[in-house]
Amino acid sequence: MADTQVLSGKLLYEFNTISAMVEIYCKAHHKTNSKSGVCEQCQDFLAYANTRLDRCPYGQDKPTCNKCPVHCYKPHMKQMAKEIMIYSGPRMLLPHPIMAIKHLLAERKPAPGKPPAGQSNRHIRKASQA
Repeated sequence: MADTQVLSGKLLYEFNTISAMVEIYCKAHHKTNSKSGVCEQCQDFLAYANTRLDRCPYGQDKPTCNKCPVHCYKPHMKQMAKEIMIYSGPRMLLPHPIMAIKHLLAERKPAPGKPPAGQSNRHIRKASQA
């Protein structure tokens, strides 16, 4: 599984949300019963999502992917994320009701303007630690 130690706050919550969605998707489409709950392909996707969240130029103000004006996923990963979210989104309500409702509410918020070029969550973290 991806190393989520670098993520915190809203970014960690976002990662936990996508992890729950991936688990729902993987169980239905890949018939996985592995110890981690998801297949290797889905583990790779989660590692990629973790990296993208860590490098998000919005940092803790990140909008939901659906509202984000910055498209940071590679095309094939973006397509996979879309498939996962379309399938898992409606199915989140029973296993993860609070997470599903929080995500729906977050989608209603407008996205902030585009961040400065070259900015990432890592740069924001370093500046706040200095």
